[in-house]
Amino acid sequence: MRHLTRIFAATALVGALAACSSPQAATGNLSIRNCGVSARFPAPAQRMFVNDGNLISMVLALGAQQQVVAVSSLKRDAETLRKHYGDAVDGLNSVAPDYPSRETVLAQRPDVMVAGWNYGYSEATNLTPDSLRAAGVAPYVLTESCRRPDGERGITDAWTALRTDLTDLGAITGRTEKATELNADIDRRVNALRAAPQPERKPILFLFDSASDTIFSSGKYGAPQAILETAGARNAIEDVADTWTAVSWERLAAADPEAIVFVDYPPQSFQQKVELLRSKPGIQNLRAVRESRFLNLPYALWTSGPLNIDAAEQVRAQLERWGLVPASGIRPGSDDSVR
Repeated sequence: MRHLTRIFAATALVGALAACSSPQAATGNLSIRNCGVSARFPAPAQRMFVNDGNLISMVLALGAQQQVVAVSSLKRDAETLRKHYGDAVDGLNSVAPDYPSRETVLAQRPDVMVAGWNYGYSEATNLTPDSLRAAGVAPYVLTESCRRPDGERGITDAWTALRTDLTDLGAITGRTEKATELNADIDRRVNALRAAPQPERKPILFLFDSASDTIFSSGKYGAPQAILETAGARNAIEDVADTWTAVSWERLAAADPEAIVFVDYPPQSFQQKVELLRSKPGIQNLRAVRESRFLNLPYALWTSGPLNIDAAEQVRAQLERWGLVPASGIRPGSDDSVR
C-alpha cells in the first residue's frame, strides 16, 4: 500500500489471454471470482511471486512458503513476520526491496502473482493484471484493493475481504483445510471482541499513516475500519467510502479523537509523526495529543491480512489501559507495538 500516492483510474480486469510463456498459467485448472471477475489459476501454484508484507503474511499463514519463487517489499515487515511465522521468513527469495518492476516479476518466471492495486499493481509501471495475463502469469488481486466501477477501491467490508483472500489463496495453493482453519480462528476471535463489554459511547480513534499537506489515513473499506470497530472504537473517517486515502488536517482537528493509532511505516518515524502533531497549530491541543494516547503498530498488522485480528486485540487492550472501554479479560497473544 503506497502512502500519499495517487489512486489511478480503473482498468478492466478481463480480456483475451495472449500467447504466453507459461501454458499452465494461461489455461489454469482452477476458476475463482476475484474482484467480481471470473479468473483462472494453476492449482496448486508452484511459483508464486508475492508483493508486500500483508500478502506475504497470508502465504506464510497458509504454510505455502515452499510454493513462493520470489517476494518483494519484505524488508520493512521481516521482523514482524518473523515474530509470527518464525524462520519461514528467512527462506524467502527477496528480489526487490520495494515494489517490483514488471521485468523483475517476469524474470522469476512465476505462475501466479499475488499483489493488489497500490500494493504493487499500477498502470504507471505497467505491472497490472492485464499485462501479467498477456505474459502468461495468473494475477491475483487483493480483495481489499478491488476497484469499483468509479475507479475507487473497496467493494466489501474488510473482514469479508480477508476471509475471501484466505479462502482463494488456500484454493490456489492447495491448502483449503488450512484456510478454513485460519478463517475459523479469526471468526472466533472477532466474535469474542464483539461480545466484550462496550462503553456507552465508543471512543473515536484516528488512523495516522503519514502526513505532509494532508494526512494519509483509512476509510470504511480499509482493514483499519474493521480493526477499530471490532476493538470497540469508531474510526474518525468511517464515512469515507475508500480504503487508504488522504484527508485534510482540518478533518483530524474536527474529529478531536480520544486516541491516535499509527502505522509504523517509513519514511516518517513514529517520533517524527508525534513531533508533527505536537507542533502543528490547531492539532497540539487535541485530546489524544494532550494525553499522549498513541499506539504505533507495524504496517503488516494494519494492511489487509491475517494479522489484522492481532491488531484488533492489541487495540482493545490499549483502549482498556487508557480506560476508554470496559475491561474484557481478552489478552492479546503478542505485543507488536513499536515505541
